[in-house]
Amino acid sequence: MVFAITLSRILGMVRNTVMASKFGLGMDADSYAIAVLIPDMLFLLVAGGGLSSAFIPVFTEYWQKDKKDQAWKIFSVVLTVSFLIATFLVGLAWVYSPQIVDYFRDNKPAEVAPKAIEMSRIMLPAQVAFLCGSVMLGTLYARRVFMGPALAPNVYNLGIILGAMLLPGMMGLGIESMAWGALAGAIIGNLVIPAFMMAREGSSFHPSLDVKTEGVKQFFVLLLPILLGFSLPSMVNFITQKFASSYNQTGLNIVLSSANNLMQAPLGIFGQALALAAFPVLAEFAATNQMPKYRDQVSKTLRTVIYVGVPSGALMFAFAPQIVNVLYGYGEAAKSERELGQIVECLRIYSFAIFAWCVQPILMRGFFSIQKTFKPIAVSTLMTGLFIGLCVWATKVSPDYRWIPWATNAAAIVLAISLYCALEVEVGKLDRGGVLLTLLKSTVAGVVAAAFGYYASAVWNPVTKAGHVASLALLSLTSMWIYFFATRWLKMPETAYFERALARRNQKKADDEKL
Repeated sequence: MVFAITLSRILGMVRNTVMASKFGLGMDADSYAIAVLIPDMLFLLVAGGGLSSAFIPVFTEYWQKDKKDQAWKIFSVVLTVSFLIATFLVGLAWVYSPQIVDYFRDNKPAEVAPKAIEMSRIMLPAQVAFLCGSVMLGTLYARRVFMGPALAPNVYNLGIILGAMLLPGMMGLGIESMAWGALAGAIIGNLVIPAFMMAREGSSFHPSLDVKTEGVKQFFVLLLPILLGFSLPSMVNFITQKFASSYNQTGLNIVLSSANNLMQAPLGIFGQALALAAFPVLAEFAATNQMPKYRDQVSKTLRTVIYVGVPSGALMFAFAPQIVNVLYGYGEAAKSERELGQIVECLRIYSFAIFAWCVQPILMRGFFSIQKTFKPIAVSTLMTGLFIGLCVWATKVSPDYRWIPWATNAAAIVLAISLYCALEVEVGKLDRGGVLLTLLKSTVAGVVAAAFGYYASAVWNPVTKAGHVASLALLSLTSMWIYFFATRWLKMPETAYFERALARRNQKKADDEKL
């Protein structure tokens, strides 16, 4: 899952690079940034990822208790209901797209609206694929079959990339080519591939609206708080884009969106991947009442994600100019020096809270695995309110848009602490000392690695694009090794995992040489 989501994040960066290169960082890019909010909002309204978070524990419980026929009956009802609700809401959002775009457009020029409306309507049907696919993928997660879930986001990103690269030349389309690519990628990645994987693993589906089926009520009880809540991770992009539109500057929406997407790369690669991989295991421990193992697994996963999340933020701060130059300094985007500089500034601000974003998926899945959904969503909704309040204050007291990323950081850190304390109330004490020590030592080592990267990149400042790529690759790799050796000197137990991986690799190499 780490490899698959890493690939997905890389493809996501390539997607943004292609968009910036072909269509620039101006009005068209702002139109796209606003357009995606409508399908994303629909995904949020019907819980989106929360569907699988509520579905997997219920499906796993019946599966582990050898009630497989009942598990498939629950799946049939949930999938049928999800399809009908998603189809109805897609039609509703299609009709009211102009009004929704106007709300998010705010102070942006009126010329932004027509393309935003067109692209949102193209992408809306993809939400049926996403919502139904999340339930289908949930059955694979519960059976620890990760290939289907691994492929889905990668195929989606490939669809957008190919759409942007091929359709303008083949059909004379503009930035709307990305919307058509998104639609194709969503259908193939989230419907076709999961259906194929389920058929190969053995599955059963019969359309049903029998909501009285045993287990279905349990699913809706878990889902209801997710539907009613507005969690910070789900809402942060909507809120950021809304307040970005209040600044009368063309390109600011895509600036904040681009910086936020870069910041979320470690969240996806480490936080979400480890959370998704640990979720079925935690659900199994909870279902079989093995709570000591449950607490140990949560604590170890938290320490691991902090160990990799802290240096990710440190190195993003150090190499922000090089990262932005390598990813966005092409074609039309290369002409937008102001916007590129603003992405660097925002990325450096966002980097301070990357570790907090990374731990949140672990903590949320910790609650969902014990079938407790109300408390984490309630806590996260409160943090969303805090974030909105900070953004309102920031836009009123200062014309500086950089207060929005700082407000995001504050809300993310408070949310991580609140979720951790709330989970301990439910399951008992976690390894608080170990988690804090990992955070402290990782921070010390991360500062050392980032300091080297920051000053070394200032000295080695190549002129050509190839030189920038080589500089970023070599210096970031060196910084990562500095971090590893610093954490080993600090006697962090997390280094043992990487030492074992290197030992296995060296042993395999030696065995191959003998053969």
